[in-house]
Order: sequence, then C-alpha cells, then structure tokens
Amino acid sequence: MRHRKGGAKLGRNPAHRRATLRNLVTNVIERERIETTLARARAARPLVDRMISLGKRDSLHTRRQAAAFLQTPQAVKKLFDVLAPRFAERPGGYTRIVRAGWRHGDNAAVALLELVGSEMKVKETKEKKGKKAKGEEPEAEGKE
Repeated sequence: MRHRKGGAKLGRNPAHRRATLRNLVTNVIERERIETTLARARAARPLVDRMISLGKRDSLHTRRQAAAFLQTPQAVKKLFDVLAPRFAERPGGYTRIVRAGWRHGDNAAVALLELVGSEMKVKETKEKKGKKAKGEEPEAEGKE
C-alpha cells in the first residue's frame, strides 16, 4: 500500500521526475507563466512557492540552496533580485493554477502555472504589440 507516500509520480522514475520538476520550476521563475499539464502544475506549485520563500530569506545559504535546485544562474538572480522583493509582504500563495482546457493530441488537462501578479505583464505586452501593429509608437503617447 502507498499510505503516506505523497506526491504525484507523473509516470516517471524518481530521477526523471526530479529533473522534470526542476525544469518546470526554473521556467516558471524565468518566464513567470508556463503552460503544462494539470498534474505537473500541481506537482510543481509547492516547489515554486518554496523557492520564493528561499528568496525572501536572502542569505548566502539560501542562495546556494536555490542555485542547487534551479537550472540557470539567471533564474537564481531573478528570484533574489526581482521576485523576492515583489512578494516580500505576501505571507504565501505566490502561484496560481488556471485550467486552460484540453490538449489536442492526447486530451490531457492543460493548465497555466503562473506567479500572482504576472497577469499585469501579459496585458502590458499585448497592448504594446497591438500598438506596434497599428503603426503607433507606444512611447509617443507618454511624452504628450
């Protein structure tokens, strides 16, 4: 029996599962939003929250712990320089899972795993792209 054996297996052996989750967490920290299966999003969510909590306790020890888990130095830098100050006053709940329907190929449940507050950046980039497509300069409106 699997009593008290927490966590999803994700159809992988332990080393592959750990590598998959490390990649997911690194991508969430770098891009602030990823699209993945619902099971992977649920498995990665506590790890992302743990990394942000490490970032809030900025010390050499926590930087080394984060660097040991995250895949890229850019992710570690962003975690401590950008994300930790953003969530400094928030006691937890740094991520959000939004169901995004079903994948076309195998009908797997797809979800967005995103950092709370990253929806603002998505709206801003869409507005900038829309203005560039129309031929307007986004900076021109701010100068007038």
